[in-house]
Amino acid sequence: MLIIGVTGGIGAGKSSVSAILKELGAIVLDADLISRQVAEPYKPAWLEIKKTFGDDFIRDDNTLDRKKLAGEVFSSKEKRLLLEKIIHKEVIAVIKEELAALRKNGYIGTVVLDVPIPVREGFLDTADRVWVVVSDDETRINRLMKRSNMSRQEAEARMSSQLTQDEYIALAHEVIENNGSREELEKKVINLYKKLLAEYKVSGGLC
Repeated sequence: MLIIGVTGGIGAGKSSVSAILKELGAIVLDADLISRQVAEPYKPAWLEIKKTFGDDFIRDDNTLDRKKLAGEVFSSKEKRLLLEKIIHKEVIAVIKEELAALRKNGYIGTVVLDVPIPVREGFLDTADRVWVVVSDDETRINRLMKRSNMSRQEAEARMSSQLTQDEYIALAHEVIENNGSREELEKKVINLYKKLLAEYKVSGGLC
């Protein structure tokens, strides 16, 4: 089994890279999706968030008010790190369980770990290769304003709350620049994936 860790700053296009790999036959474990699942009402992460941040961030239907919580934590590094710690513990546990189940079932293909924050446990110490997706700042800002209806100021604040792109790149085995079209990105991903499959001698859905 080949494990590729895909990461990068918000708006860089890591999810697009993961989606292309999924189309090529890889199994994708999406940390963003898992983070939503582990924070569903009355699950351990939800209980810890409620205890730590209070009832103001819980809606009437008991779901998290994610937009309100995001506004709270992105204005405070201390609060953001606290929330990340709560969520990461549960996300990492799910990823480990999923990988263990795949190994037990004899899966020999490719698994993609799509992770926005490249933590050591469960990501850097698990992935065979780390792919970092980068884009220039203006491209990232425009994507965030378009897809997430953010203001320019909100987009810049989200970006500045994460690692710099140089810090992401320092963790990479491969760096994918994503400043062009989807078609250009697909070509880059396919070529890189082909080389990796040949190197690791695993099946990845490519002829």
